Amino acid sequence: MLIVEDDPFIAMDIESAVADQLGDKAELIVVESIAEARKATSTGLSCALLDVDVVDGKTFDIAASLLRRGTPFAFVSGSAPGDLPDPLRKARFLRKPFSANEVVAFVRSAVAPADGRGQPVNPASGSAA
Repeated sequence: MLIVEDDPFIAMDIESAVADQLGDKAELIVVESIAEARKATSTGLSCALLDVDVVDGKTFDIAASLLRRGTPFAFVSGSAPGDLPDPLRKARFLRKPFSANEVVAFVRSAVAPADGRGQPVNPASGSAA
């Protein structure tokens, strides 16, 4: 999972929320810039959380690349959802300040195994959630 966030305290909050819920299953890559995010997206990712504004610009190109690859992502930002370019306006958007539950809910839905119809599977029952 990729986290692109240039505020170290917010990055730690996101990382902690995900690690607390997913434990050892959470493979997290935390970066603060678009340049670092580009390198990270060259590997297979389960999902991504992107701040809109980071130290070297806006993460819209990273989001568009993830969208083309079919990688689930969400913006986590203090920006307004209406500031997103048209092709990205349907993306999940978690407004800062966010709750840990919002982050965890997104990550769980993004990494949940799917049944044959593309529906998330409830790990406890093995059936579609």
